[in-house]
Amino acid sequence: MTTPARPTILIVDDDDSIREITQLTLEVVAEWDVIAADGGAAAVELARQHHPDAVLLDLMMPVMDGRATFLALQADEATRDIPVILLTAKLGIGGHQPWDDLAVAGVISKPFNPVLLPTEIAELLGWEPSA
Repeated sequence: MTTPARPTILIVDDDDSIREITQLTLEVVAEWDVIAADGGAAAVELARQHHPDAVLLDLMMPVMDGRATFLALQADEATRDIPVILLTAKLGIGGHQPWDDLAVAGVISKPFNPVLLPTEIAELLGWEPSA
């Protein structure tokens, strides 16, 4: 799949510092457009309004966690086709993972290397490297 000309990524994380470093990395390193939300309800609304090319979704958030947010995105006809990549510090080795039954595009563990993040996202989404 070809990378969109200038992808728009929705970052959803309740941690301000994670949201800021992720946004800065994607805007400066990858030259992508970024929309940011600090929680699930805001993310669902922003996804409906902007229909981003992908969502980076924190799994562990208060009120509406990543699982509930993903399910809300999937339940909405306007947003169900948007690929979702989970960001989580809860990456375990072997055994059942909390996202095993979710049709996510992939999982990126925290902490992540900001410089490599755009490449990881593109690989998970099957985007061709930009020239």
